[in-house]
Amino acid sequence: MTKENETKNTLTLELLGCPSVSDAELARIEEIHEGLTSGDEAFTGWVGLPYKGESEETARLKAAAARIGSQCGVLAVVGIGGSYLGARAALEMCGAGGAAPGGAAPGGAEILFAGQNISGTYHAELIDRLKDEDFCVCVISKSGTTTEPNIAFAILKDLLIKRHGRAEAAKRVYAITDPEGGTLRAETEAEGYESFVIPPDVGGRYSVLSPVGLLPMAAAGIDVDAVLAGARRAAADDLRGLAARLAATRKALADGGKTVEIFEHYEPALFSFAEWLKQLYGESEGKEGKGLFPAALSFSTDLHSMGQFLQEGNQIFFETLLDVKAPPRDVLVPAGADPLLAGKSMNEINRAAAEGVIAAHRAAGIPIARVGVPDLSPHSFGALAYFFELTCAYTARLMGVDPFNQPGVEQYKREMKRLLTNN
Repeated sequence: MTKENETKNTLTLELLGCPSVSDAELARIEEIHEGLTSGDEAFTGWVGLPYKGESEETARLKAAAARIGSQCGVLAVVGIGGSYLGARAALEMCGAGGAAPGGAAPGGAEILFAGQNISGTYHAELIDRLKDEDFCVCVISKSGTTTEPNIAFAILKDLLIKRHGRAEAAKRVYAITDPEGGTLRAETEAEGYESFVIPPDVGGRYSVLSPVGLLPMAAAGIDVDAVLAGARRAAADDLRGLAARLAATRKALADGGKTVEIFEHYEPALFSFAEWLKQLYGESEGKEGKGLFPAALSFSTDLHSMGQFLQEGNQIFFETLLDVKAPPRDVLVPAGADPLLAGKSMNEINRAAAEGVIAAHRAAGIPIARVGVPDLSPHSFGALAYFFELTCAYTARLMGVDPFNQPGVEQYKREMKRLLTNN
């Protein structure tokens, strides 16, 4: 990529009506970054993932993706939380340039998801969808015992065995799991599944740039080298400085009484990216009575339901806008539409809606962090994902909480197991 294109294809940050941050606070973030990159802090392996592009594992991952394409037209990805949200976000965002959201880029397998809920209806319909398809399974779980993916993998594995027999079915299963322990690792070794590692020093919600996200992306035909190049771009000093500024601003807004951050976008292809952000920020910051509550709105759709509250409701929130500068496609509005709209492009009207909302919300005193996204490409996905991972880790450390644990998640699991045991 030339220097000119690198500059053009970069994220930007505009802080509108936000509190200023001090040099001292930014210096604190520099110290935080040094800790994250020192190798001495637990669960910070994600920081170096953008630089694994030339590794032997990445080459093997690309070969596996090509083999999946030759074996089947559909890949069922089994996982929940960080084991599926990042891949889904990438597929929707990057698929907008050449495929239906969540589908496949040209030459790639169609990706379907399982194990992200416990709905019998959802999985019954998935079985109906797959019963006449030649499909493979990518199961993603560090332990192998998480309820939702454990059930879904058992269901899909049975389908494969009934159709192909045990030995052939095993050739169509790709496991991404712990390198040594857990029931899925044991089964992988016993059955001979091709497998990839969830790095022990990378938590699930920070794993999108590991095989957890990259194998589904590659199988769908997404250029994973471009994804990793985008992430490396976000790690460069200038964009890292923007991440630090956004983190310090988020902390200042929280200290000033804002308790909710609303992630907003005007491109439906970013819907799952916003869902990924909700997990990343909710699990990383929400501890010890601290953290911002992450919400997401899809505009202009949600303006017709939430616009009134945003404009005149209780201002406990600020807005973080994901602003795509160059959407990949457009449609001209025909003459039969309202005369104000006829002849204009839909992207032009969408841009006017975005600028109108910003103007109206700024007049109402709402702080807005505007993150400019060059396009809906793999490069932009990698940059955006890594940028928000950095911002999240910085903010959590500023708030005085550990960004990489989630002790509160275990309580509902214990209660569910108790109820199932008693029944």
